[in-house]
Amino acid sequence: MIEKELPLFPLNLVAYPGEELNLHIFEPRYRQLITECVNNNTTFGVPSYVLSKIEYGTEVRIVKLEKTYDDGRMDVRTVGMGIFKVLDFVSPWPGKLYAGGTVEMIKADHDGDVVLQEELFKLANDLFEWLGMEGLVKFDQKMLTYAIAHKIGLSKEQEYELLKTTSEKKRQEFLINYLKLTIPIVKQMEQAKDRIRQNGHFKHLDALDF
Repeated sequence: MIEKELPLFPLNLVAYPGEELNLHIFEPRYRQLITECVNNNTTFGVPSYVLSKIEYGTEVRIVKLEKTYDDGRMDVRTVGMGIFKVLDFVSPWPGKLYAGGTVEMIKADHDGDVVLQEELFKLANDLFEWLGMEGLVKFDQKMLTYAIAHKIGLSKEQEYELLKTTSEKKRQEFLINYLKLTIPIVKQMEQAKDRIRQNGHFKHLDALDF
């Protein structure tokens, strides 16, 4: 495994490899971090502070410094690269306002199962149909699980669990199991909403023949 030192920007979210993450930077320590990364063309790490601990996160690179405000605030576009495990977290990093530390880069497998992939996309589309949101998200057969995870309503804890899962096949199974549990609940809620809408309206009912 590869170890490296990274500036660290803990956030209460999960960023995945390949995901675009837009940040509004206002704290002086993180303005310093972003400025140095832009000037030196270096990356930084976003540990996911989801379970009240600093453990796993994603290395990100800055794509564009979108805007700098007169008071020093910044809007910055980043994209996720690889996943890491934090070996040593130091706050503040010596000589800096921000935190940093040593991380171990985690090799993640991106070769999933074709059959599971088809099932996953079918279930994801089913979910969006029941939510009345079909067409809002286009699911592509080439999409990795990382690209689907933020679109189907996972909790932050579930997103974090997926981040720690290094096998694409296991990530496919994780999302399939989630959707199989979620879709019946969504279906039941949508049917309940229909019944509630009908309540109080005049109904044409066929008499039952006893």
